[in-house]
Amino acid sequence: MKRSLFVLPVALAVCFGSWTATPARQGPTVSSDLAEHGRGAHLHRVIVQGDAGALSSIRRGLHGFLRRELAGASVMEVTDAQLEALKQNPLFAHVSGDLAVTGDMAISNKVSGAESVWQGTPGLLLGIGGVPGNTGSGIGVAVLDSGIATHTALDTRVVARVNLVSDEPGVTGDPFGHGTHLAGIIGGNRSAASSVTPGFSGGSAPSARLVDVRVLGSRGSGRTSDVIAGIDWVIANRLTYGIRIINLSLGHPVTEPSTTDPLCQAVARAVAAGITVVASAGNYGTTAAGTPVLGGITSPGNSPLALTVGAVDTHATLDPSDDTVPPFSSRGPARYEIVVKPDVVAPGTRVVSLEAQNGYIGEAYPNYHIAGSGKNAYLRLSGSSMSTAMVSGGIALLLKAQPSLSPAQVKMAIQMGARFMPNEGLIGAGAGSVNFAQSLKIAQNGLLDNLLTTVTSLLGASSGAAFRDTGTLIDRIYDRSGIRLLRLLDLSALFQSGNLEAAGWADSYYVVWGNSIQAPSGQYVVWGNNNYSDSNYVVWGNADAANSSYVVWGNSVPGGGH
Repeated sequence: MKRSLFVLPVALAVCFGSWTATPARQGPTVSSDLAEHGRGAHLHRVIVQGDAGALSSIRRGLHGFLRRELAGASVMEVTDAQLEALKQNPLFAHVSGDLAVTGDMAISNKVSGAESVWQGTPGLLLGIGGVPGNTGSGIGVAVLDSGIATHTALDTRVVARVNLVSDEPGVTGDPFGHGTHLAGIIGGNRSAASSVTPGFSGGSAPSARLVDVRVLGSRGSGRTSDVIAGIDWVIANRLTYGIRIINLSLGHPVTEPSTTDPLCQAVARAVAAGITVVASAGNYGTTAAGTPVLGGITSPGNSPLALTVGAVDTHATLDPSDDTVPPFSSRGPARYEIVVKPDVVAPGTRVVSLEAQNGYIGEAYPNYHIAGSGKNAYLRLSGSSMSTAMVSGGIALLLKAQPSLSPAQVKMAIQMGARFMPNEGLIGAGAGSVNFAQSLKIAQNGLLDNLLTTVTSLLGASSGAAFRDTGTLIDRIYDRSGIRLLRLLDLSALFQSGNLEAAGWADSYYVVWGNSIQAPSGQYVVWGNNNYSDSNYVVWGNADAANSSYVVWGNSVPGGGH
């Protein structure tokens, strides 16, 4: 019987438009969702950015109703007339919509290499280069979602709880059920399910500490400003609870560049504070009619500083050759800056994890219930949300073994340990499907120059590719000028340097090792493993290949093009 997938819906415009800003001295720049709006008696929730002096006028109630204060911004509820006045006021720097944010919805631990990390690996000689086993104990993971319900598989490891949902003060637990499912993927223990279902083998980091930061409401949606408040709460409390990771299995449509997007700015603040932010790519890989699309990455997954995760369908096997990116998983690139995303992919289909007692998902979709009852129930969900949680747990394993790693180094290690998926490519699967055991080997052995003799004998079969794109990689994919092969021994410098730019990662488009695409006659493959002289694959722009061109959008010069 064919199983259906449960993917939480979000409205998303996938077309790429231009972002038009008014001149700086005439008024603030404005996100595209607010650039035009209907006339009439409307109320708008907006996030207004500016300096302290400009925002003080908002606090005096001169521009609408103040809903929340954020770092360098205020959240306002305004009428049409007040919105127009804000858009013309040169005192303010930028105005964004306070958009609705929603969640993106036992073989996985084997595929991702988590079980290998739990067990550890022996060294080459006398234990040299060996990796001790660990399960992520003491590493704090903040789950910004719909809450975390009490569950047997989580015992006492939810060390803090805070509710920041503006419209639901005083609500506790997880009335929706999304956050509880993610918490189990990150850090649930498998012993609770041992007599209930073999489908749950535990979270990626079953000893991690979980911090419940509730930012989504009882039906799985919330406000951007609530998520921002949650990120800032984590930054302020990171030392108290040992928080090293933020899991953001949520998103909203990209309506402006990441440099002005308040949610992406909050991600940047968290990364600057030493917190690795793991964000979902989104579930918008196809149109409603099932047609594949590009550009479905959601905010804050479009942030160059986030580790953005798409989904992999393992087809319930341990053989990576049959792995595919499922149709729902968002492909890149990200809108406006045209950033190559996702960064990696991880198992995200038919994932069994914890079910929140009396949660909306379990009650509304009883066919997703797998086993158990009450506080020890389990259900199966699919989505990039699940993939993101899996990676958050894997990073907890990495940081337990190598606590000094910065967010940039974590991102590099996760990418370099991944197995590239040539049929999906950078835009579909980023650096590839995660393997936490490989990432841990690379992070640890990268500090030992004398052991880095060959890729195959020490580091295994990972692709060894890493990138951090700020908007330049997409051009270099086509003309091949941005591919650079580094010597293996350069890996030590990359991991020893707190400033990756000083180690040659400044432009963020390098292949650390592995095979670069070599087109024999100058044609460029965007994704896939076809590399023939008579074919051009173009994401957008103009194609002028003489024989055959595949253009997603843009213009193809006649002469055999399609």
